[in-house]
Amino acid sequence: MKEFDIIIIGGGLSGSSTALYLSKKGYSVLIIEKETVQNIKPCAGGMASSMKKFIPLDIEKVIENKIRNVEFTWKASDHVIADLSGESPFWIIKREKLDLLLLDEAVKYGTEILRPAKVETISKENEKWTINIRNKCKYRSEFLVIADGSQSHWAGYFNLGPKQPKFANTIALRLKGLGNIPKNSVRFEFGFVKNGFAWGFPLKESVNIGLGTFINNSLLDNEEINNKIIKSFGFEDLSFKVIKKKLRIWNGFHKLNGDKVLAVGDAASLCDPFLAEGIRPALISSFYAAESIDQYLSQRIDNLNNYSKTINNEWGKSMVWGRRIAQVFYRFPKTGYQLGVKRKTAPKRIAQILSGEMSYEDIAKRVIKRLLTRS
Repeated sequence: MKEFDIIIIGGGLSGSSTALYLSKKGYSVLIIEKETVQNIKPCAGGMASSMKKFIPLDIEKVIENKIRNVEFTWKASDHVIADLSGESPFWIIKREKLDLLLLDEAVKYGTEILRPAKVETISKENEKWTINIRNKCKYRSEFLVIADGSQSHWAGYFNLGPKQPKFANTIALRLKGLGNIPKNSVRFEFGFVKNGFAWGFPLKESVNIGLGTFINNSLLDNEEINNKIIKSFGFEDLSFKVIKKKLRIWNGFHKLNGDKVLAVGDAASLCDPFLAEGIRPALISSFYAAESIDQYLSQRIDNLNNYSKTINNEWGKSMVWGRRIAQVFYRFPKTGYQLGVKRKTAPKRIAQILSGEMSYEDIAKRVIKRLLTRS
């Protein structure tokens, strides 16, 4: 039985970045990943450039686009444009490239990867975790990181995050060409999708298009409307492959750690409940997860409770307001667009949230009051 300091279940963005932090500090790390290869990630790829402080390597070569402005439309018209301040505050990356870059760098520092491999059982023996793989192999570690994404089985098993997770239903596709989206812009399309919105994020030679619903468990099963949205982004060829996914969105303050186990990224139910942003919370949680484990192994702390407190403070306080905005905005979308987007300062504020300059908490009380008064 091979032993490690840390075993990470899941080799996506949060798992690979956690592994890189810890392996760079000299700890032995094993990633167990169920997929054979890195497929196209159903992710818009939007990332605040301020997040580079949470990534322990240069990612310039995976940046596909640097965004200058954000476009908003209501049913393909009624355009609103907000310019982003500063030097390239918002980037578009290919998730599969970023994940692989982090994974390769972690391997350089000694991380081992087991793939494809499915974890069958996890138990604790003599204060250490024993992980059984489907092929009957066993591995042991002192710490366990749950990073198996929105469909996580193990987060619930260890009572990490909400007992009953809330999900957004999403559709993602990648189309060749840029359609009618300006190269240095991203577009948010409201009005077509019930209880949600659509988005178009341009890469170098293609566009990541997504549709998402965020309240009332609404579904995206109207092909006619979905095709109308695709055409609104400037594409006529509708013979594309659709990837459907449920995103585990933030749904309140919860404990994200147990005794020498913690959850990161989507498995921890950290996805933004209003704009579906997942990259930022994945990187933030990975950074603080690695920091907490390092402090424990260095005998500076004797539990991981500071991890949950930090994530709830650094991310959760903003998401409280993000969830409230979503619940009001997506119930009254037309009013929300008129008062939450078309107001003189509103687009700028949304752009600042995307770039990490502001949080929902900074602006939400005023927005919600305005929406409830007029709805």
